[in-house]
Amino acid sequence: MARNMNWSLAEELTKKMQEEIEKIEKVHILVVGKTGVGKSTLINNIFRERLAETGIGQPITKHLHKIEKEGVPMVLYDTRGLELDAETQNQVTSEIDQTLEGMAKMQQHMHVAYYCINASSSRIEDMEIRLIEYLANKMPVILVLTQSIGDQALKFEQYLVNQNLSVQAIIRLMAQDYKITDEFTIPAFGLKELVERTIGLLPHQVHTAFNNAQQIDIERKSRAARRWARRYTVTTFGVGFTPIPFSDATVLVPMQIGMMAHITAIFGISMDRATALGILGAIGGTGSATYLGRLIVSNVVKFIPGIGSVAGGMISGTTASIITTALAMSYIEVLTFIATAEAKGEEVSPRTVRKLMKELYGQRLKRGQNDPDFQAAMADIEAKKGPDAKGTKEKDTSHGVSLDDEVEEGGQKTRINWPIWSFRNRKR
Repeated sequence: MARNMNWSLAEELTKKMQEEIEKIEKVHILVVGKTGVGKSTLINNIFRERLAETGIGQPITKHLHKIEKEGVPMVLYDTRGLELDAETQNQVTSEIDQTLEGMAKMQQHMHVAYYCINASSSRIEDMEIRLIEYLANKMPVILVLTQSIGDQALKFEQYLVNQNLSVQAIIRLMAQDYKITDEFTIPAFGLKELVERTIGLLPHQVHTAFNNAQQIDIERKSRAARRWARRYTVTTFGVGFTPIPFSDATVLVPMQIGMMAHITAIFGISMDRATALGILGAIGGTGSATYLGRLIVSNVVKFIPGIGSVAGGMISGTTASIITTALAMSYIEVLTFIATAEAKGEEVSPRTVRKLMKELYGQRLKRGQNDPDFQAAMADIEAKKGPDAKGTKEKDTSHGVSLDDEVEEGGQKTRINWPIWSFRNRKR
């Protein structure tokens, strides 16, 4: 890297990342279960940053602890020392009521509850059933069967199904690999299903927060980021974009920095300045915004066939879309690599990130108009030119694309009214 490096762009990128995180509405999840049932293991494995260990735990009542961490748009409420005698249950339900009332005053909601039971149990106590039914009247409840090993877990699951409990799902899982012998280990399972069921129950406006916090389904993060990047390209450089001279390419830099920050927020990557600098260096931006703008131009001329010379040239919407698509999609691939490594507890060096970003970005630029993601964006732009084209939805975002459009399946938003869901799925 250059000796006299200007850190301003790296600092701007990390600053924008934090701003994007702060825009996300937080998701609130209640985790309930007896001591030793495996709640901390569940939390540490399904969510990034090992929240049960590194999050700031604040006792808000005798039995409820609030866990949160800066940079993670999630608040967990953990029941501590839950022993289900009548007195304790009355205290717990009263404390939950108080907590919900306090949240309501701040326009907050408890979005879902994970009720954890060890799958080696043979029955569920009456007091637990009453607590589950109480919770189900307040919020959607997912029954999580922890340490689900062997036939006993299957039998216990069927037993619970027969209880006709007011829960949205019963999920058997093993939150982490379980070693039987030196030669045989039961691999973790069930966490991805828990993520999918949770997404289906959450209000749409907190999908982004949950997707940011979970570390199990990295492909879900990637899909959300790709959808957002494609919309960003269409709304920013599509119909109505005024071509700019090559000499004014610097104006693209704040757009690209903002785009990268938003994509990082979707993934939930805690990126330090050194890694941010490595990524910017990979696309030529180790100096000022003016320097990066010039390098954007030189890369366009170098990699994209038929673009012409710099002198007197103009950057059209099509050219800007090629640049943006190349940067966005290569960046998403890099973040997918980082997120996958972090979920495994592995570290990725800034040097590795820089090298990977440089390779992927160059490959995307060389494809030019043959890049499938660019072609998809162009198809969307052409569709908007039609006589029946409707305006693009724009909400609270600095990029002209709604934050709440980020997590969709099959082109449709997941919207589930949880009391109706419960009624449809309960045994008659």
